[in-house]
Amino acid sequence: MDKDPPRSKVFYRPIEAAIRWAGLLRYKQAILSAISSLRYLPIKIECPRWEELRLCNDRIYDGIINGDLAYGRDGITLNDKALLDSDHLTITHIDLKRWMQAHYPEHRPGFLFSRSERIAHPVITLQAGQAMLIERQALKAELDHCHRQQKVLQERYDSLLKRSSEILACNQYPITERAESTYLNIVGSMLDLMLGHSPAGTAYSCFRTQEAVVSALIAHYSGVMGITERTLNGKFALARKKLRNFT
Repeated sequence: MDKDPPRSKVFYRPIEAAIRWAGLLRYKQAILSAISSLRYLPIKIECPRWEELRLCNDRIYDGIINGDLAYGRDGITLNDKALLDSDHLTITHIDLKRWMQAHYPEHRPGFLFSRSERIAHPVITLQAGQAMLIERQALKAELDHCHRQQKVLQERYDSLLKRSSEILACNQYPITERAESTYLNIVGSMLDLMLGHSPAGTAYSCFRTQEAVVSALIAHYSGVMGITERTLNGKFALARKKLRNFT
């Protein structure tokens, strides 16, 4: 069937509104030909999203029966219960839009709401808003924790680098194999600790990968002897290998 975009009308029969609400206007004639009652739709017919259409139709009649949605005959509001099973039962465009805003605010079908209305007024339900607030609070707490951990680790790095610089400046002799093993064990254990987790599964730091540690060191100590991506990755790999062999 040819695609037929949603069309607004001054008033609608409930089935016409439901078809537009479900986005099935292109199938309108096929749907109307396949049903015998406008109110009680068959459980299944050969039509896409048929269950969604039935739900939309039931919602409209539910609004009418419970007095939430004004109705009438051929576009004239009467609220006559004798019309509930009549083919002449109609709802005006204005009443339908007002009812949907009040009872289904997350729905903004194109036949009732203009494109600018759908874009300018995105709907966030109370439940969604509460979930977003909880998620934001959790993310903020995690970020604060990461900042504290980063500060502690930064202080440790500063101390370690200062001591390393002092040792290198004072030591005029080549480093011994024993000393190198000691330094590699220290570096490897600190790196594993930074990238590790507590028994409860809590990360010890905000760093998740070795690459993140290397990037942070370069960002803070670019220009310091040995603080290059190639050197750091090489030393880290050697240190972790040595530590694994030891354990």
